[in-house]
Amino acid sequence: MTETTRRSILAILAENNRLAPEDIATMLGLPVDEVAGFIREMEERKVILKYNTLINWEKAGEEMVSALIDVKVQPQREVGFDTVAERIYRFPQVQSVYLMSGGYDLSVLIEGKGMKDVALFVAEKLATLEFVQSTATHFVLKKYKQDGVIFEDKEEDHRLMVSP
Repeated sequence: MTETTRRSILAILAENNRLAPEDIATMLGLPVDEVAGFIREMEERKVILKYNTLINWEKAGEEMVSALIDVKVQPQREVGFDTVAERIYRFPQVQSVYLMSGGYDLSVLIEGKGMKDVALFVAEKLATLEFVQSTATHFVLKKYKQDGVIFEDKEEDHRLMVSP
């Protein structure tokens, strides 16, 4: 299997993880067992980490609050930021953790049932860690686009205006 074919399979799965190996094989003109074997190998090697569904929780009637928290930390001797990041990403509220350049060291994305949930997480869990020096919390007020998906794509009305 060529590198281009391998990348094509991964790109197809990234766009639509619901496609079966049979469908992908048909799209690319490959044997099903070859595609299925490649996908299994990518899962075992942790290249494919998870199959994800993006949900617009607002439309589903669930109130979820997201916040980006900038965190300034004291890196740990001999392990740098890795151990600090691990302590933070182990909390179930934490969706993502990124090492950043700039004024803060880590950027943490969390989700909670409300603003109070997020505030309590920051005050009771994150800020109390011995290596955390400061935090700055930014609440997400509205999601327009996430993971390449536009949440509310407004289609233009192409009808001609009729006047009496």
